[in-house]
Amino acid sequence: MHPAAAVADGPSPERQFAEEFSVVGERVGMPRMVARVLGWMLICEPPRQSIADLERALGISRASVSIATRLLQASGLIRRAAAPGSRGYSFEIEPSFFAGQMNAANPFGMLRQVLDHGVKVAGGESNPRAARLREARDFYAFVENAVPEVIERYRTERGSKEMSHE
Repeated sequence: MHPAAAVADGPSPERQFAEEFSVVGERVGMPRMVARVLGWMLICEPPRQSIADLERALGISRASVSIATRLLQASGLIRRAAAPGSRGYSFEIEPSFFAGQMNAANPFGMLRQVLDHGVKVAGGESNPRAARLREARDFYAFVENAVPEVIERYRTERGSKEMSHE
């Protein structure tokens, strides 16, 4: 039986995970349907899924799948791949999904920049009116500077773990 197939007891644990992921994704600003597809792509077997696979697994329309996969591709979270033995294509998680995306498009830097502009608009560094903006900017500047170090540490630790499993 396909893991996504509904059973008498309800959706599969994988489908439930995709639903849970969609709720959390929505809380952090991702459209719920996009987060649902991403959640499925993180847990599905096989790791490559066609549009028809995603429709069937998640019980959503072709249009919803198309929109979600387009947005996920544009953000670099998934990639489109040729489907062997078919004229169609399938989707899979981009291998550099975590560390690569966070480093390449560090959202904390963008937030810090706009908050820095806000400090100027609110009268500058010494203006009491800018206190909240300075606090937020300083936090995001700290995180922006820490992210590359954390990613490098992750890659180093991951690399040493992979080497020890060979």
